[in-house]
Amino acid sequence: MEFFDFGTIFFLIAAVVIFFQLRNVLGRRTGSERPPFDPYTAGRARTKDAAAKPENVVSLPRKRTAAETEESFAAIDAFAKPGTELNKGLRSIKEADPSFDPKNFVDGAKMAYEMIVMAYADGDRKTLKNLLSREVYDGFVAAIADREKRNEKIQSSFVGINKADIVSAEMKNGEAHITLRIVSELISATRDNAGAVIDGDPETVAEVKDVWTFARDTRSRDPNWKLVATEEED
Repeated sequence: MEFFDFGTIFFLIAAVVIFFQLRNVLGRRTGSERPPFDPYTAGRARTKDAAAKPENVVSLPRKRTAAETEESFAAIDAFAKPGTELNKGLRSIKEADPSFDPKNFVDGAKMAYEMIVMAYADGDRKTLKNLLSREVYDGFVAAIADREKRNEKIQSSFVGINKADIVSAEMKNGEAHITLRIVSELISATRDNAGAVIDGDPETVAEVKDVWTFARDTRSRDPNWKLVATEEED
């Protein structure tokens, strides 16, 4: 049997002492310890939290370059010849409202035109109120009330719109104003209390030419345009 020399025994005792000291300092695992720190996972977590909850960071708008500004007017230039008054007017509206697109506006105006014409014929004040300015609404309602007093009714069928062209556009004190010339086809007849036709023809398609102006406050969150002026073209 070989015996440990003094040096070996000394290191063995030292190892045992160190083991018990570490155990007292670090303690035992209970299963409820926090997971070990992972610098890569933690970094991603901090990035995600920072994106979700910005710490009072204000992003200032970047000034657009001349090329970017001209690119934003591409739809305007395709719609109205550059250099014309119409093009300038549409550009001024685009500057005030970056979401403005002339083609989309015309499509919406055509839908509004049909709704207004039919609502007027039916005496639908609720629909008219949502589509007309206060002044135009009052005029339409007065005409409807006068018609109702005489016990007259309008019989109308909307055939369609042949043309809808923007003839002018401008900004007025923060409001965008666009005027359209609309050529439509309509079957319309006014009947008295007895049902007799006193105006129009219930069997004939008539061509109607109107000049309507729509407006919208570009400073408002309300994206809807309203009819602010009407005129019949001779």
